[in-house]
Amino acid sequence: MSTPGGSPAPDYGQPYPAAQPSQTYGYGGQPMPNAPVGAQYAAPQGPAGKIRPTGIAILLCIVTLGIYSLYYYYATHDEMKKHTGEGLGGLVAFLLAFFVGIVSPYLHSHEVGNLYERRGQAKPVSAVTGLWVFPGILIIVGPIVWFVKTNGALNAYWRSVGAQG
Repeated sequence: MSTPGGSPAPDYGQPYPAAQPSQTYGYGGQPMPNAPVGAQYAAPQGPAGKIRPTGIAILLCIVTLGIYSLYYYYATHDEMKKHTGEGLGGLVAFLLAFFVGIVSPYLHSHEVGNLYERRGQAKPVSAVTGLWVFPGILIIVGPIVWFVKTNGALNAYWRSVGAQG
């Protein structure tokens, strides 16, 4: 096996020669094509999701003693999966929210941020936003801040792809 320049490949565990500024090497020393910026994902093909008013969603979570939050995770993750073809999907998100609820805010914010990243935009929310829930719960308003930020970013994304609210 040899490197793209014709020299023999380094032994196992040894680094490949430095890539040229315009060329990077992937698995096995094979050259990787240079992709245009923002073209790492295929364009979403599925339908836009539903816009959920933040205040009403918070009220429903309170009135139903948190049961609405399980539905919320299911519905929003299902819509994101149908829209992009990637992500957890509704059933997995529901099961995680039900059995290991502490991970749901981190995963939800991460997937909402990925919607923006797929279009080449900066992520308005990420998994780090989930820190508003835990340990943010210690300041009481942390989960509300998380929900306002994450649901707001999701609603803005759905509006930008044509959803009616």
